[in-house]
Amino acid sequence: MVQTPVEAEQKKIIPLIINILSALLKRTTNQNDELTESQQNRRHPPSAAKAFSGLVIPAISIRRYLEHIYFNTECSTCCYVIAFIYLDRFLYFNPSVRLDSFNVHRFLITAILTSVKFMDERCNGNAHFAYVGGISVSEMKELEVDFLFGLRFNLNVNPISYNGYCSFLLKEMSLLKLKDPCKLLFLSSEEEDSD
Repeated sequence: MVQTPVEAEQKKIIPLIINILSALLKRTTNQNDELTESQQNRRHPPSAAKAFSGLVIPAISIRRYLEHIYFNTECSTCCYVIAFIYLDRFLYFNPSVRLDSFNVHRFLITAILTSVKFMDERCNGNAHFAYVGGISVSEMKELEVDFLFGLRFNLNVNPISYNGYCSFLLKEMSLLKLKDPCKLLFLSSEEEDSD
């Protein structure tokens, strides 16, 4: 019996990390959207986030977007944790940037692409990720370069940091409360000292 792509997609189990990240990022973007005083202020994002900011909020939810990426790429689940770490680092190095509904999708596809390229042996290229993310290849390349510079090319994640983020994400699974909405929290003091 031949399965349609939709049937095959529905049979694939969604990893817990997708659910945790989508709930956490939804809460973060909702809080940051509320902090935006007006649409006029929204149109002037900080320079570090300019390429990531869309003119309109994408119709697809964060959860559905993460599921779409998961179903259409072959990246390991650890890449989603690494992508979260990269997002956290980007926001740490660029404190004026806030994740919001206008930029979260572009940040996600870029962070996941970056983590896949750095972590996985087999990697789909920029063209595939651009297609999956619903953006052009040239935009994907621009976002990747801006993201790498925003990270200061700090891509290495040591096992202690990785385990710490995993623990944090598991804790957030039950709490889902953020102290500082413009940050994703949990930057280890060891990483802060390496700057």
